[in-house]
Amino acid sequence: MRILRSVRHKVCADGSLMKEFLLDAPVSAEFFAYLQDFGEIESLPDVGDGFYKFKKPDWFSIKGFAGDSTVEVRFKKEVMHLTVDFVYVLFASYGKGPRDLVVLKRREQAIGERVRKHLYGA
Repeated sequence: MRILRSVRHKVCADGSLMKEFLLDAPVSAEFFAYLQDFGEIESLPDVGDGFYKFKKPDWFSIKGFAGDSTVEVRFKKEVMHLTVDFVYVLFASYGKGPRDLVVLKRREQAIGERVRKHLYGA
């Protein structure tokens, strides 16, 4: 699955930056299940075909309905320059046969260290 483009963006009241991404395929419940290896998932299966929220504290959150080809991603503005590429990688890595999460988890760890240093100086 690929992100084709950002169709809308705005600065939110909480200071985060929201981008609505158009995807080359609809998201599914399975996609959000795949994301649980990288953060927290909340599902509301009785809303539409299923509404899902993914949260990676201090990085970003992803919200969307199963079956839609758009998702809303809210970035923590202070570290968006460090985390935006990881969003693209998460989407691009989904659905490409058997998943080897080792490389993604290493990348996540390296970015996580940079995020913590940038936000907390530690």
